[in-house]
Amino acid sequence: MKTIAFAAALAVAAIAAPALAQDHADHAAAAAADGKISVENTPIGDIIKNEKAKAVLEAALPEIPQFYDQISTMTLSQVAPMSQGALDDAKLKELQAKFDEIGK
Repeated sequence: MKTIAFAAALAVAAIAAPALAQDHADHAAAAAADGKISVENTPIGDIIKNEKAKAVLEAALPEIPQFYDQISTMTLSQVAPMSQGALDDAKLKELQAKFDEIGK
């Protein structure tokens, strides 16, 4: 049931993606400049270009690959409120810690 709710939430996120992405367009440039992956600033489309980061993301959220085309311009923090709890603050912190390890 949680997977269905997550799928529905991501579908809603896909509809809202262009509006949300416009509000945070400067974040992608900032994240790219320092080379660090951030749940707050790095678009999902950029995260999945890094194979290690993509593996971390898919291990944490196995259902997410089917939505990449719909949420690629959004950050994980932008998707979280629409994820029906699948991507909560604890999961975001866990992902950020793992992304930080990749950068070392």
